[in-house]
Amino acid sequence: MTPDRAAGLAECARSLADGEVTAREVVERALARIEATQPTLNAFRLVRAEAALAEADAADKELAAGVRRPLLGVPVAVKDDMDVAGEPTAFGCRGDFPPQAEDGEAVRRLRAAGAVVIGKTNTCELGQWPFTEGPAFGATRNPWHHDHTPGGSSGGSAAAVAAGLVPAALGSDGAGSVRIPASWTHLIGIKPQRGRISTWPRPESFQGITVNGTLARTVADAALLLDAASGNHDGDLHRPPALRVFEAVGRDPGRLRIALSLKPPFTALPARLDPAVRAKVLALAERLAALGHEVEEAEPRYGQIGLTFIPRATVGLAERVRDVPFPDLLDRRTRDAARLGRLLGGAPLRAARRAEATLHRRIGALFDTYDVILAPTTAAPPPRIGSMVNLNGLGTDRAMIAACPYAWPWNILGWPGVNVPAGFVGDGLPVGAQLLGPAHSEPLLVSLAAQLEADRRWHEEWPPHEAPANSPAV
Repeated sequence: MTPDRAAGLAECARSLADGEVTAREVVERALARIEATQPTLNAFRLVRAEAALAEADAADKELAAGVRRPLLGVPVAVKDDMDVAGEPTAFGCRGDFPPQAEDGEAVRRLRAAGAVVIGKTNTCELGQWPFTEGPAFGATRNPWHHDHTPGGSSGGSAAAVAAGLVPAALGSDGAGSVRIPASWTHLIGIKPQRGRISTWPRPESFQGITVNGTLARTVADAALLLDAASGNHDGDLHRPPALRVFEAVGRDPGRLRIALSLKPPFTALPARLDPAVRAKVLALAERLAALGHEVEEAEPRYGQIGLTFIPRATVGLAERVRDVPFPDLLDRRTRDAARLGRLLGGAPLRAARRAEATLHRRIGALFDTYDVILAPTTAAPPPRIGSMVNLNGLGTDRAMIAACPYAWPWNILGWPGVNVPAGFVGDGLPVGAQLLGPAHSEPLLVSLAAQLEADRRWHEEWPPHEAPANSPAV
């Protein structure tokens, strides 16, 4: 573990438990890394320096007394749509927000595992877009190429992990908002089953399409954080059966039937897979075949699934806008989308939610033949900073769909997906691919992702911009 970048989550927890380092030392190093990179990367909305050091000292006392918890003393970050007691939850919006009285359930569970919540990461306004920019906090930049976005809406969490500021972070995924920034920053991003990680104090988030997920450099670390954060509050609407996903890391997935899906789902606006991204996804398919899996092209029967997404997304947004203390400061695109949501909150919303069961049956039929779907996470590499932030509503929709047409159907279905790094295109820009499964398939997806990671060794690569001065850039 060097002061220049974070050790992995599991490695850090082990070093602390073995007494090789103290929690205060680990947190101090993380704070120093954040301070050094904040003027350039701008990954954090809020840094809890004093509180984190106090939590580290408390962890050191527990460690010295022989107490052992999965993440005792390990610093992690959470996206600024999650409540942390004593801190505001601005969710990318302008204005002064009151401090929250209590931790959200996911944060409460991280603390119960012993984690130190070092800060809250940047996100675009109410998590709507695949970039992390806005007048509330400026632009968060990609550690691999500072002229490009890390994606969104969990872009701050992705940037913090990719740059080695923290070993892992929580994000949320409503249309790919964990998987997209994971793909564009060379990370593992797990979007779990709906309800796996609680969204409380909201019984569900954005009409059930948004879930909390994890970002890390390795499959093991993403799975370890997932297990630590998983579990439900009594008020949650979605309560899947408990799973221990970390146990699947290193487990042989067996010989799987994998459907390679390259066709974007139906959208009203055009989307085309960049040939360079296509080539990287095909290369992953070839590696999976070399590992003994049966891979062939096959497409899910998505149909016009997009018609069910719009009511749920816009009604969910309208609910969030209603709770914002300064709605007049919101982006016009936000206010227009919320206005549409208020119009769709009756019969259209009910029809959209009823359609989910039909979609489960129709799309899920593919899993009668195949175990896993391999698909691009995005259609394009990360865009340049500023390329979407000042567009109008239609222009933003066009740009989003052109770049990111692949991730959102799994939010409608509520099923798990895992982004894995697929390599680099153009000027060293990361891209990724999704492993998608049916309900409760996180262990299978994690087992397959870990097998692929052992073959590809993607976690050994670091952003050249963030490489320590005493280490070669890779």
